[in-house]
Amino acid sequence: MLAGLVLAAAALVAVAAPAQAASLIQVTGFGSNPGNLAMYAYRPDNLPSGAPAVVLLHGCAQNATGYLANSGWQKYADQWKFALIVPEQRSANNSSSCFNWFETGDTSRGQGEALSIKQMVDHARSSYGTAADRVYVSGLSAGGAMGAAMLATYPDVFAAGSIIAGVPYRCATGMVNAFTCMSPGVDRTPAQWGDLVRNAHPGYSGPRPKVAIWHGTADYTVATANATESRDQWTNVLGVAQTPTSTAQLPGGTNLEVYGNDAVRVYRVSGMGHGTPVDPGTGADQCGTAAAYFLDTICSAYRDALFFGLNGGGPTPSPTATAGPTANPSPTGAPSCVTASNYAHVVAGRAYHSGGYAYANGSHQRMGLYNTFHTTALRQTAPNHWVIGC
Repeated sequence: MLAGLVLAAAALVAVAAPAQAASLIQVTGFGSNPGNLAMYAYRPDNLPSGAPAVVLLHGCAQNATGYLANSGWQKYADQWKFALIVPEQRSANNSSSCFNWFETGDTSRGQGEALSIKQMVDHARSSYGTAADRVYVSGLSAGGAMGAAMLATYPDVFAAGSIIAGVPYRCATGMVNAFTCMSPGVDRTPAQWGDLVRNAHPGYSGPRPKVAIWHGTADYTVATANATESRDQWTNVLGVAQTPTSTAQLPGGTNLEVYGNDAVRVYRVSGMGHGTPVDPGTGADQCGTAAAYFLDTICSAYRDALFFGLNGGGPTPSPTATAGPTANPSPTGAPSCVTASNYAHVVAGRAYHSGGYAYANGSHQRMGLYNTFHTTALRQTAPNHWVIGC
């Protein structure tokens, strides 16, 4: 087991689905598969052409079935119609079923496991009709570290990503220094971290994916210092300062830090250990199942889906580019105008709060005091972009 990144295996049994219901299926023949990974895919019923795709990367000793079942992502895939690609590590590659995030041959562009995952994305585009410019990745622990590798090596493929309890890209280059990477962590300057990402695809000058970073403040498996080092890496790559432009308090004791024009987010979950944040329940912002390494705090899948722009039906603007309002921002039927208390707007993810005031996501317009008494009408003009007035 690799330095504590090994997670308890989820002993889950796949239940046969009705003939017409969507289910997780194994896909073969998706490419040359140099990393010898297994591919699983989940396609909601009536998935439209040009739908987004999210790659989910499990932790050590987990599998595709267990991660889909517990993480909460299936709820939003069904609701907002996007595909899920769920790679699975084989024990032949790693005895603990960890993605080999610490091996250069598996985390370099055009090689090993990284290329296998990219081939899965290509297969989904050609076979399912998913959009080439709306591909995202989220992973836990070893999967989070591999997710960082995908964002670094394939910035031309991924529009955004979420790193949960992971480490910066190229923190380790082999088993020997993987242990130190996880705990106590490695301290480098933002520029040094950024250079490691830039060197993953030399000469690339296109837009870079935006990044969300999640970490529990009581994570003793992957040291919490890694959240700060990952922040330093991705803010440097995206060209924004290491000082947050805003902060917000979210459910589950979660503190959100926003950097730049929402280019990087850091979620620090107070008192949470090592695992994927979930919040079982039927609310719009609730998801997942509490289990080993699926920790009942806040629904990270919901927050990430909003950050990726998966609820609006249109492409998410790059943090390095500007985008104007769309004429029809909610083709999926999601409400484009909502009147509610400022507190309710923040809880629903349409706004954030700082210094006692609420601000609209995207436009950053000041809405007034952050409380349940002050009511504001917000209109959605683009994915995760709200303005005052209907």
